[in-house]
Amino acid sequence: MKKIVILGSTGSIGKNSIQVIMRYPHKFKVLGISGYENIELLKEQANLLSPQIVVVKTKENKIKLQEEISSHIKIIYGEEGLCELASHPEAHIVINALAGITGLLPTYSAIQNKKRLALANKESLVAWGKHIMKKAKENHVEIIPVDSEHSALFQCLKAGKKRDVNRLILTASGGPFLHTSKEFFPHIRKEDALRHPSWNMGKKVTIDSATLMNKGFEMIEARWLFNIKPSKIDVIIHPQSIIHSAVEFKDSSIIAQMAASDMRIPISYSLFYPQRSNEINALSFDKMQSLTFEKPDTEKFNTLNLAKYALQNEDKNYAIVLNAADEAAVELFLNRKITFDKIFDILEKSIHIFGGKMMNSIYDVKSFTDEIIKNIKKYKGNI
Repeated sequence: MKKIVILGSTGSIGKNSIQVIMRYPHKFKVLGISGYENIELLKEQANLLSPQIVVVKTKENKIKLQEEISSHIKIIYGEEGLCELASHPEAHIVINALAGITGLLPTYSAIQNKKRLALANKESLVAWGKHIMKKAKENHVEIIPVDSEHSALFQCLKAGKKRDVNRLILTASGGPFLHTSKEFFPHIRKEDALRHPSWNMGKKVTIDSATLMNKGFEMIEARWLFNIKPSKIDVIIHPQSIIHSAVEFKDSSIIAQMAASDMRIPISYSLFYPQRSNEINALSFDKMQSLTFEKPDTEKFNTLNLAKYALQNEDKNYAIVLNAADEAAVELFLNRKITFDKIFDILEKSIHIFGGKMMNSIYDVKSFTDEIIKNIKKYKGNI
């Protein structure tokens, strides 16, 4: 039986992970979960899974949850709590489904303690990818991607040798504003931006999908995860979200991975790898009317250009800035403090204002990110 830790159990990936795990009670046991401030859902999950450990955000959250769940369950809190859970001595697999830079140190802790990492926290690789992958190699740690696109690439790459890869093709649905004029961006409401056409995701990643920043981050993530040159990573818009990504080999053959828009499929793959689980949500070819593709409009969605710029200047640590600025800008938008178009403005300005500072350790990355987020949250039209 594989013993599992779920970081971010109350989010979309976490909840889907629990659904997968509950289908196979003879194969998986959950040792610990974290949900930070969603105490009500954490209580339900703790009663359902009977984990050894639950992690919350603050001491106050801990006191509140202690009154709601079994006294046999250990409750810890904060970033130290997440790292402790990620390095649980009995864990075989750590699912990192945390949102934002919060996931960085737990990712590193899991790798240091030689846990297989089912990674959905793309920020870990966006901010510190080169060093994360180096540490994983040193410790012989498998990182199995959970994002549907990177899971697709991971699977497609098995069709050939790395030296024969011509390019990686990341597909994007285009989000809810694919055909919306840029002039209308200042008038986009939070509710509209959270209405994704293909996926049911957390708020942060849904807004990132609406700006296509999520796809930009996926380009950076793919660069490190698969050790591929940035020039060999492309993005194509595919509104139906059936082909989750593809790999083109040097003989011009393209191997694509197709599946329903259901996150339980890549989650299941990461848990069972190198085997596969039983059918979760089968794709019916006879029900598909068409598959369409188009180039992304990088003038309207300059987030893709910013990601490419960060990749072309890897030594400048622009990716760290982009990641931090986006985290802050999306929070401002969700709190209705800025309009949708200002997200793009903040991202572009942040690279020029904060970019270029060198990082010497993972703790430098975390403190620098916190500094940027703090500055941007004061946004009044100028950073």
